[in-house]
Amino acid sequence: MEKIVERALLYDFYGELLTEHQKQIYEDVVFNDLSFSEVAEEWGISRQGVYDLMKRCARILQEYEEKLGLVEKFLKTQEKVKEIRRLAQEFWKTEDRELVFRIEEISAEISRL
Repeated sequence: MEKIVERALLYDFYGELLTEHQKQIYEDVVFNDLSFSEVAEEWGISRQGVYDLMKRCARILQEYEEKLGLVEKFLKTQEKVKEIRRLAQEFWKTEDRELVFRIEEISAEISRL
């Protein structure tokens, strides 16, 4: 997964578990695309401080993902939904009843995630 997308997803799922200060710095770097130097100047801290905070935040977010696996479940569910949509479109073209059974199987897989 692309690093920027991974960072954004981890933040979307677990960002509220960071402190307010961590969230603001993380958002400035990841979402506002500011350099460590720009963030350091804006917040009155050292560039190294910003770097260390970003590493800590990344580690914290990754640890939550390792324990809870919400991003992984979300991505798997997205793939299953895409497959269901593809099968549904194929069903409307062919009216093959076997496709309905496959859609039901995939739906059951999603509920087990």
